[in-house]
Amino acid sequence: MRPLFIFILIVPFIGLGQSSTIDTAKQFLQNKKYNQAETALEAYLIEAPNDIEGIELLGDAYGQQEKWDEAIESYKKLVEQKPYVANYHYKYGGALGMKALSVSKLRAVAYIGDIKSAFLKAAELDAKHVNTRWALVELYMQLPGIVGGSKSKSLKYAEELEVLSKVDGYLAKGYIYEYDNEPELAEEYYKKAIKIGGSLTCFDKLTHLYETQKKPEKAIANIEEAQVKHKRNALHYQIGKVAAEYNLQLDKGEQCLQIYIKNYSAADGVPKAWAHYRLAQIQKHKGDKSEALKYIDLAIAALPKIEVFQEEKSDILKL
Repeated sequence: MRPLFIFILIVPFIGLGQSSTIDTAKQFLQNKKYNQAETALEAYLIEAPNDIEGIELLGDAYGQQEKWDEAIESYKKLVEQKPYVANYHYKYGGALGMKALSVSKLRAVAYIGDIKSAFLKAAELDAKHVNTRWALVELYMQLPGIVGGSKSKSLKYAEELEVLSKVDGYLAKGYIYEYDNEPELAEEYYKKAIKIGGSLTCFDKLTHLYETQKKPEKAIANIEEAQVKHKRNALHYQIGKVAAEYNLQLDKGEQCLQIYIKNYSAADGVPKAWAHYRLAQIQKHKGDKSEALKYIDLAIAALPKIEVFQEEKSDILKL
């Protein structure tokens, strides 16, 4: 059971702070100094144990550090004190879900009822809560039928999403059909999402589908379409990656990787070492041992602990 897409969830800031401590904690969270936020908020809540904003922010700090037991305790307090706030039930269900993913499948079963109840309550309280409906789409698809999984219920919440946001609705249906091994229908809905939304997320979902279906030509064409629309350097790497992995359109892949390296910035996400690794793969496919070794050595020099780089060098040396 993979982590629910929706559980990359804990957004730390809500409104204006009620004290300098709250403001400081928000700044810590914004700067990803989660431990410092935790320390400040724990001390603050000793003096103001019922401060709702402080409790929520502490739960967020715990969640960002994957301290799921502590996050669950914080969000449970919110649910108990403010039972009619949908977002508190959503966060409580999210923390429970992440806890379930961190334990054995046998132990995880014990959390399912509470997770489902929390999300259903959030959906009941707020008919426009998009994230809760995404959580329910994924939850019902991922659960085995014996413990409440249901494609029809998942589709029900996808329909609700479509009413709120056509893009989310189409992406949700694409996810359902991809998960249920119906790639033609998944492709149809991802293409609909691209047509009316066109975000990088929409393109990425379709690219991922093509890659899992071993359709690299379609994957590259889709990435190129995304590049025309969004002009992101990171997409050059994605084209090179697919070309290298599937041994096709090698010249295009090489050109894109060189552009990626030339224009690289930290915002692109993937370190240059991985682009050198992909260039090494491409040169290996072309049978150019010396060029392949040049690039794999650059990758290893930058990130010497990456095992696949060492394995690739071993393969190149066998040419």
